[in-house]
Amino acid sequence: MGVLSDNQIKRLVKIEPFEEAQKRPGRISFGVSSYGYDVRVGTRFKVFSSATRSGDVAVVDPKNFSDDMMVEVDVAARPADRQYVIIPPNSFALCETVEFLEIPRDVLAICVGKSTYARCGLIVNVTPLEPEWRGKVTLEISNTTPLPARVYANEGVAQLIFLKADEVCGKSYADKGGKYQDQGGLTLPKVD
Repeated sequence: MGVLSDNQIKRLVKIEPFEEAQKRPGRISFGVSSYGYDVRVGTRFKVFSSATRSGDVAVVDPKNFSDDMMVEVDVAARPADRQYVIIPPNSFALCETVEFLEIPRDVLAICVGKSTYARCGLIVNVTPLEPEWRGKVTLEISNTTPLPARVYANEGVAQLIFLKADEVCGKSYADKGGKYQDQGGLTLPKVD
């Protein structure tokens, strides 16, 4: 199993919109890199709140996850210099990538947070993108600090590393009819 290079990523992985490496002053980089692709966070966020809209204390239950404990924020209409969300201390937000991806049948993608955010105590968590998975990636960003933290929309947030298998898998994510297949954006937990 090998890691895909920038040239192989361009040739084998469908990423829309695809960007060459983008480094601009005052912005967090994104686009293809030597052995990965830095995805951008979109403009839609769901920020966790410890109380529900009814005022009850929230309980996080992966089998019965309620949208009621999330506050939706879309920063798209804000001026460019204010397109960010604030994640409360010791909390998290769900968000989506700008990019739509199609993972080939013989590739697995691993997602890790960018060092700029990690060095600020913000952790990006994503499960592996399995062979033949398609969609926008739902990201979870945890603020591990005791202070509010800012996350900037339309800028780099995480890097995807693509691993090419020596052999094509017998059953892909598409074959299994995966529950997160073709997600168009920010998707809350689902139970089969």
